[in-house]
Order: sequence, then C-alpha cells, then structure tokens
Amino acid sequence: MIIDYNMLASVEQVLAYFLPEAPTEMLLNFDEAAKDVVLSMYPNYERIAKEIHVRIAELPLIEELRSLRQLHLNQLIRTSGVVTSTTGVLPQLSVIKYDCNKCNFILGPFYQSQNQEVKPGSCPECQSTGPFEINMEQTIYKNYQRITVQESPGKVPAGRLPRSKDAILLDDLVDTCKPGDEIELTGVYHNNYDGSLNTSNGFPVFATVIQANYITKKDDKLAASSLTDEDIKAIVQLSKDERIGERIFASVAPSIYGHEDIKRAFALAIFSGEPKNPGGKHKVRGDINVLCCGDPGTAKSQFLKYVEKTAPRVVFTTGQGASAVGLTAYVQRNPISKEWTLEAGALVLADKGICLIDEFDKMNDQDRTSIHEAMEQQSISISKAGIVTSLQARCAVLAAANPIGGRYDPSLTFAENVDLTEPILSRFDILCVVRDTVDPVEDEQLARFVTGSHIKHHPNATEQQADENLNILNTNSSVEPLPQDLLRKYIIYCKEKVHPKLHQMDQDKVAKMYADLRRESMATGSIPITVRHIESMIRMAEAHAKMHLRDYVNEEDVNMAIRIMLESFISTQKFSVTRTMRKTFGRYLAFKKDNNELLLFILKQLAQDQMSFNRNRFGLEQEYIEISEKDLADKARQISITNLSAFYDSDVFKANRFTHDSKRKVIVQNV
Repeated sequence: MIIDYNMLASVEQVLAYFLPEAPTEMLLNFDEAAKDVVLSMYPNYERIAKEIHVRIAELPLIEELRSLRQLHLNQLIRTSGVVTSTTGVLPQLSVIKYDCNKCNFILGPFYQSQNQEVKPGSCPECQSTGPFEINMEQTIYKNYQRITVQESPGKVPAGRLPRSKDAILLDDLVDTCKPGDEIELTGVYHNNYDGSLNTSNGFPVFATVIQANYITKKDDKLAASSLTDEDIKAIVQLSKDERIGERIFASVAPSIYGHEDIKRAFALAIFSGEPKNPGGKHKVRGDINVLCCGDPGTAKSQFLKYVEKTAPRVVFTTGQGASAVGLTAYVQRNPISKEWTLEAGALVLADKGICLIDEFDKMNDQDRTSIHEAMEQQSISISKAGIVTSLQARCAVLAAANPIGGRYDPSLTFAENVDLTEPILSRFDILCVVRDTVDPVEDEQLARFVTGSHIKHHPNATEQQADENLNILNTNSSVEPLPQDLLRKYIIYCKEKVHPKLHQMDQDKVAKMYADLRRESMATGSIPITVRHIESMIRMAEAHAKMHLRDYVNEEDVNMAIRIMLESFISTQKFSVTRTMRKTFGRYLAFKKDNNELLLFILKQLAQDQMSFNRNRFGLEQEYIEISEKDLADKARQISITNLSAFYDSDVFKANRFTHDSKRKVIVQNV
C-alpha cells in the first residue's frame, strides 16, 4: 500500500513528524494499522495476503549517496542511483521456533530482527540449557535480496569515483529492479554490527546498509503514463499540422547548422519502425540503424550527444573505450556468493532504446563482429562459464565514423573510403556521408550561426541580444521548430501509442526501385544493395507515418522513404557517378523538396563553375559573378520547373546574396 508522504503530512502532522525520525517502529505500526483496517472491511483477506506493507512515496528531501552521514542513521531517507548488481532471492528467518532435544518441547515463536540473532536461554519445560534445533515446519521465512546501488554517472563530481551502498529488499520488493535500472529508493539507513569489521578497522566501526521501503524506477517516469492530458491534447493538436514532419526534422539538433539529411535520418531512427513477430517464431526488427561518416569538424559527435539528451533510454559509448564484452555482456564472479553472474553490456542496457557508438572506425575487428548479431537479430547469444543464454538487445545503433586517413575522398567509393566490412555496412539502413565543402556564402552563414549561437547561450546574455541573433539564425528554415521538451513528449507518445500498419502499399514502385538500385550498385560497386534495403524502406515509411500519428502507411511515407534511401545510396558513390545517378533517379529525389531548394542547388553549381572559369582565365578573384538567366532556365527545364519568378523573389535567393537583373537578363552574386 503506497502512501504519499505529502498527503500524510497535510492530514496527520504528528505521524508525519515522527515517521522520518523513528521509521522502524512507525512503519511496523503502519503495517499493523493497515492490516486491521483491511480485515475489518474484508474478513477473509488473510487468505490472499498474510501481511500488508505500507510504502512511503514522495519523501520531500532527496539525499545523494555521497552525503549520507551519521546524522542520517536510523532515519528515513530517499536517494537515487543505478543498480549495479543483485544477488539471488534468499530465504531469511522471520519467525523462528526451536525444538528442545531432551523433551521435544517447541519453544517460540521468536521474532528475528535484522541485526542480531535471538536465541532461547533455557527450555521452560525441563529447564535444560539446550541443545536446541530449529523446527523446520513451523518456522516462517521471508524473501531477502541484497542489491548494490551506485551513484548515477551524471551526478558524480569530476575526477571522483562513484560511491556505492548496499540495500536490502524484503518480501514484495524483491526482484523489482534489475542491474542497469536507475532507481529512486526510500528506506531506513541502518548500521549493522559485523564482527569481522573489528579486526580490520579497529574496534567500534560499523558497516551501513539501507533497508529499502519503496522503490521507483526512473524509466517508469518516462513512460506515456507520465504525460498529462494537456500534453496529449497538445500532441494531437500538433499532429494535425500539415508540415509536422518538416517541423520535427527542423527541431532535431537546432544548435547545428545545415545537415538536413542527417537530421532526417536521426529523426526517423528516434521514432523507429514497427517490429514484427508473427506467431512468436521469426522476428523482424523495427529499429533503424544509421551510420554517419565524413570529414572531421562536421558535428557528427554533436549529433550523437543531442540524441543522448533527447531520446528515451540511450547508452553512449565510444569505439576505443568499448570492448566486445563491454558492448554485449560479460560473465563475472560474484565476490560474496562465489557464483557466476551475467552483467549486461551497453547494447543490452539500451534494450528498447538507442545505442550510440562514436568513433566506430577505431574499434577492433573482433569487437565489431560482436555487434553483427545485435544489429540484425536483435539478440545477443552467450555461452561462457557454463552459462548458455540469449539476451534481448532490441536497440537501434547510431554510429559515427571517420574515413581512412581522416578525410573523405569523393573520387573513391564509400567502401574504399571506410574501413568496414560488407556484412556490417549492409546492416545499416541509412548511410550519411558528410562532406566539408568550401562555399563562401554557406561558410559565412555557418560562421554567423556559430557566433550567434555563442552570444545567445552566454550565461549573461540579455533576451534582446538572444532574439536579435535568433533572427539571423532562422533565415534558412521556413518552418517553425518545436520546443525541445514538447518534442521529447511527442517522441514518447509516438513510441507508446502509435503503431502504423502497412496498408495497400505500392509494391510495384518499391519492386521497380529495388531492381534499379541493384542494377546500379552492381555497376558501380560502392555499397552492396541487399534484401535488407527493402526492409529498410518499409521501416522508414513506418517511422515517417509514426511521426504524423497515422494508423496506416500511405503513399507520401513510401515516397519519403524511397527518397531518403536513394540519397543515402547516391551520396556513397564516386563523384563521377553521382551526377548521372541524380538524373536517373531524379523523379524520386525531387519528392517533397521545395522547388526553391532544387533551383538554389543548380544555381550554386553554375556559380561555382563560373567562378573557377574566371579564376583560370583571368587569374584573379572576381568581386561578383554573373550567370545568364538562360543557363538556369535550361537546367530548370530538365527537372520540369518552368516558372522561375517565385524563386527570384524568395528569401533563400536573397540570403545567398543573389540578385536578379531583369533588364540584362543575368543573375549576379556578390562574393
């Protein structure tokens, strides 16, 4: 029976005052009182449960494990941490009865307390002083389990080791938490007299232990139940917005400029597709794995850090610091009970969440192969030290890697740029190649964005300065991004409540597209296209439908998935092949893209060509570049865009310092 301490304090001040000061006695009284009340209402309740335990929730003061002192001894405390290890469930003596060996009289019952042993002195029947044996039938045991709670990694002061404390769970609390859970624990801080301590520590020194009274898991707080009705109303309201997909993409990692494709990939990975398990026989994964590869200084790790802060249940590791067992699971000998136990690694701890691996290329090959099974079958099989078992690892893997030699060489294929084997490359659904290209206008906007963001986030910045700089920053996106806490709630709601079905999906389109891709991939040989990529498309379509809170996957979702799939594929090709490929798959790639974006891309290419022509011919940098209107119109006609006047008036056009001179029929860019 869980009682909220604040409610108790508002009704019964005296009880609330005594409870933290003398918790052991008060909790016993509470248990008895609760049982009396229940029995007066339901006289036969004892058949269901012998005892009723009162649990105290929401104690106002939260102590750190580090700050527990003598002051807290025998008081009710509330602390939080991560469970690192649990013992098995053992029976502990609760009510004990003894047999007298001489006259077979049954002594007892004696109530055992936590710290010392109760023994009878002499037999009341025949006055002998023993020996006594425990009567096995009439002795009552209770469940007992010991767990170790360690400080949460985020709370440890820099440069210190995390402290840990033992806690004792009794009766109905056993097995409520497993290693890796983050918990909040309310309990009594006891010292237990331990004979062995005297020799090692010099006499009166005591070991301390927390006797748990109530446990809540931190993960439960993230569940959809924690969303209030207002939140859900706001979420449903949001999903009615036509451009909610674009808004979500725009609000992923708002502190990073550009990189639309990575933002899209990571947003889909956070929302994830639908896992399928027909008849419990064969599992098809629903998680989307993403690999980001590219030049240094393009914010790859920053993206991973953003995901760590935003998505629910995330584990972050780096390639150099993670070994094969650290990622999967390791077998360890428990120092107390000398039995072998399984300790969960990063992929297992991230079950039903996301595992982020930075510096993916720095991992040893042996360690990398241990991820194979986790990425496709989503389980980890172990056979070590007599333990043969398989653990669940239903997590998406988001990895970031640097190419060989540090920089990405566009004249080579993806496989030649990255030191990864084919089996692991085909397990990634989306490959993002990040290129650090030189473009004077983009670079200037990026620099402005970075300085603006520094000014805005300075601790002493005024609101006005922040707003001024925000206006500079938001010129490139046409949609309003979501606030981050709302985005978090939106993600939680989608993952819990929305499960889109594939409904009359356009199979011919996917089939044709797959056939085309296979043909191209055989010809160019950059990354292998396998059957997994069809599944990837389906998963991405489901994730896109999830974002819009739809029950069925529709045409738009499939087109979006195809576009992302193709962009991922084309970006991994050699530079010489990409142009022809963009033409081949042009109709897929133009889906849901703003015409202005496409035209700007073409215009920039023309400007780049003109610039290099001028440089080679005149040998000096020009102050402005002129591009004839006809060139742009010809290129635009190839992607079936005829009217350019809207583009000339758009903000994107002006933001990139282009001006249109209609008399001379040229476009001028000031450098």
